[in-house]
Amino acid sequence: MFENNKLTKLLRIKYPIIQGGMAGVSESALTAAVSQAGGMGVIGSGFAKPEWLQDEIKKTKALTDKPFGVNLLLQNPGAPELIKIIIKEKVAAVWTGGGNPVPIMPHLKEGGVKVIPVVPYARLAAKMEQSGADAVVVEGAESGGHIGESTTMCLVPQAAAAAKNIPVVAAGGICDGRAMAAALILGADGVQIGTRFLAAAECQIHDSYKQAVISAKDEDIAVVARFTGHPVRMIKNKFVEAVRKIEAKNPFPEEIKSERFAGNKGGANADLSALLCGTCAGSIREIKTCQEIIDEIINDAKKILESASSLME
Repeated sequence: MFENNKLTKLLRIKYPIIQGGMAGVSESALTAAVSQAGGMGVIGSGFAKPEWLQDEIKKTKALTDKPFGVNLLLQNPGAPELIKIIIKEKVAAVWTGGGNPVPIMPHLKEGGVKVIPVVPYARLAAKMEQSGADAVVVEGAESGGHIGESTTMCLVPQAAAAAKNIPVVAAGGICDGRAMAAALILGADGVQIGTRFLAAAECQIHDSYKQAVISAKDEDIAVVARFTGHPVRMIKNKFVEAVRKIEAKNPFPEEIKSERFAGNKGGANADLSALLCGTCAGSIREIKTCQEIIDEIINDAKKILESASSLME
């Protein structure tokens, strides 16, 4: 079913499933496991140092011979050095966020690296296509971490209409075959999944973080820091309560700079950590291997798509 899919052909992968490049979460073990399972694993580089990224790339190569990528946070002052490493190591693709990727696109593309920006608006999807992006991820507000305002269901068809000549990848609130099928029906060529892989056996976060994910209900996922202009979605806990107390005082953004809003592996006391998480966690109830997760999503999506196709005949 996915042999002629634009995204799988572009990235030379079996299934149109991208693992979200979660900073502080998606490292070599998870990245390699997703790629081995037929999707595309992505190392989340965040504010990492060049030495860390080089080491993680080498570790990933030792675990899989399949294509994988790197998520590049453009706010990282060391991004230019990370780009040199990505090109030198011949990483298949780069996902960009936290800034304008247009100036760096020529350097990456000349180095043989596919460039796939993550954007929150259909207008920006069209801009990325015009600027030479190989594909684009449109991320709805249902996602974990820093979020935009548009919902995935409304964003995907608009982005697919705006960027017609490159693969459009849906992200935000997608964790099972039903959501994947819906995204494809809405016009996406593939999906990017983050939260579901938090509860993967190979994910390197602390077990307390994983347990928080599989225990969460839909009402347990909160958004904080809206007043800063950079809202963050995470699991409710004492950390979130502390941030909300600060918010109640109508503070300036500088007052919460010490709070950790970056992705993290959590710790034994997950109640005091920023557990970034999407709204779909309410549907996740088991820790499974990446192979089991991807097989389940693909099988369920195929059944739904085949059923939808037969209804149209």
